[in-house]
Amino acid sequence: MPPAPEDPPAEAPARPDPTYAANPAVAPVGDRHPAGTAPPPTLGSGPAPAGTPSSASEFLDSLLQTKSELFRGSKEVLRDSYIPSRLPHREQQVRQVAEILAPALRGDIPSNLLIYGKIGTGKTAVVAQVRQEILRRTELASHISFVSLNCGNIDTPYSLLQTIGNTFARHEAERIPTGWSLDRVQGGMRRLMDTKGGTIILVLDEIDRLVARSGDSVLYTLSQINTELETARMVLVGISNDLKFTNQLDARVRSRLNEEKILFPPYDAVQLQDILRERAREAFKEGVVDPGVVERCAAYAALENGDARRALALLRLAAEMAERDHAKRITPDHVVKAKNRLEQDIIVECCRTLPPHCKVLLYAILQSYERRRNGVLTGEVYESYKRLAERLGLQPLHARSISNYVSELESLGLIRATIVSRGRGGRTREIIVDVPISETMPALEEDPLIAPVGRPKPRGQTLLTNFDNPGRTGPF
Repeated sequence: MPPAPEDPPAEAPARPDPTYAANPAVAPVGDRHPAGTAPPPTLGSGPAPAGTPSSASEFLDSLLQTKSELFRGSKEVLRDSYIPSRLPHREQQVRQVAEILAPALRGDIPSNLLIYGKIGTGKTAVVAQVRQEILRRTELASHISFVSLNCGNIDTPYSLLQTIGNTFARHEAERIPTGWSLDRVQGGMRRLMDTKGGTIILVLDEIDRLVARSGDSVLYTLSQINTELETARMVLVGISNDLKFTNQLDARVRSRLNEEKILFPPYDAVQLQDILRERAREAFKEGVVDPGVVERCAAYAALENGDARRALALLRLAAEMAERDHAKRITPDHVVKAKNRLEQDIIVECCRTLPPHCKVLLYAILQSYERRRNGVLTGEVYESYKRLAERLGLQPLHARSISNYVSELESLGLIRATIVSRGRGGRTREIIVDVPISETMPALEEDPLIAPVGRPKPRGQTLLTNFDNPGRTGPF
């Protein structure tokens, strides 16, 4: 999906308030400074004033000695890893997950569970909250163990089974080493699980990515493991961003999983505002958030499938930018700047975490698209990918594997692939780039893998990206 058009910095908040225009205390941060004085200097705006720290050590010391005028305490409250005591608009889902896993407290084996929903709909947070509440009942939960893994960071069935088993290793000699056969790793995992005993609740976040990369054989192994365990019993909780995830599974795997399913709907803008207001009350001092800040963060996130993580990241980054401006209030202008910065950071992070062949494929797509400024067909992309891979000394993957990587890039929002008819030539996919080429290609070229085929830079050139320019328009 192309990025939403950005608002000019002078625009009023999403829910106008008469004080915004009339009260100078809530004017845009760039206009706020005592009468008759110049605004505070910004980075790169001129010589540093007297008293400015001249070394990194002095600069860091001065920051540590400065007390925040915006935050009450830790900024962790505004991160998606923070689990609040209440999850607004997810009460029904909390109850459903708790009802399915509660039998473990009575010594029974709960059903397997698959949770579906778009990114940022509270799936992981709900499971984490139920986990906290189960483990808090220490007497009843003494036989229960939780193992939570993110499959986005696990490439192979081998590493998944090894990681699960080593979770229960009490000392180094018991750990499963690298180099064993897969059958031996499975045996070692079962031995360590039986040594632990009790009920093991295995939470696999982004389980769809594991299946897309490695197939469903590892799920088959896990689905029938209770027939091979002696003193332990395992329950599988899968969390997927793909609503059609189970369609990719073999019928035998679906039958053995025998799971219950819960669907998490996206948040709308009003629900996101409720979530942000609760976090803001906990994170910020009273009166430092201008009217329109929460509404604008929620509106931006609602345009992107109701992603609560995105909304929280916008609010946190807007507050950090206000601190860097030495502002006493967070304004809608800071939200616009945070949105621009966040978009760039997401692109760079996506590029860094892609598998090697996926990086080469994306670079080939960007090169082809840059030349044509129009959709490129998968056949052309595959030929470009093969040439790049050979130049980099890599063995090109088969077309089917590259087709899977195209789907993964599309799920990350980096490209769009639509099916087009070529008449007698059959049907193929046309790829359109959905990220700024001018920012994405340099991010890939920083990688040592891509650097040998990257575009040459003039000697002494410094690459500057205008993160904070609200007037930047268009994806390219």
